[in-house]
Amino acid sequence: MRLTYFTIGFIVALSWASPSWSQQDMPPPSPIRIEADRMESTQDQSVIIFAGHVQANQDNLIINADEMKVLYTVDEAGQKTLTEPGAGDLTQQIDSISAQGNVKIIQEDWIATGDTMDFNTEKRIVIISGNAKAWQDQNMVSGEKIILYLNEGRSVVERSTQEGERVKAFIYPTAPENTEGKSP
Repeated sequence: MRLTYFTIGFIVALSWASPSWSQQDMPPPSPIRIEADRMESTQDQSVIIFAGHVQANQDNLIINADEMKVLYTVDEAGQKTLTEPGAGDLTQQIDSISAQGNVKIIQEDWIATGDTMDFNTEKRIVIISGNAKAWQDQNMVSGEKIILYLNEGRSVVERSTQEGERVKAFIYPTAPENTEGKSP
């Protein structure tokens, strides 16, 4: 069923923020490029805020939003916790990423939209909420909230609490392979 591709596509799409970068058998991740109209870093709160036409890119993954917050780990002394992903580069450990306003996630033929996106890197749970929709090719699923449990390979789409609102899925069957000249 093509609906499982939504989960697989999203697992790949957000694996860039995984805390497993330090594993020896994993190659170091590609750099993440974030562009915005404004960036504000608050060291005592361990947060970096990007605002205004935010676009985050890594390889073929693109996340657009009005605002994006990146929360990182600090040690007991209040210093950024650094992990070594390989090749001697040091990167701060990301705890969570949240995006607000006109959120759009694109990877190849997979697109998801919503009002907000929250990603907990430790639990590896992604929540897209506020008129959440996900497409792959012509297939689409929508609801108030899409929750992706990346470690479990499971997704849940929830409806709005408003009367009459329901989860919707549009699945277009693929055409059978051409069996011309072959007998069943």
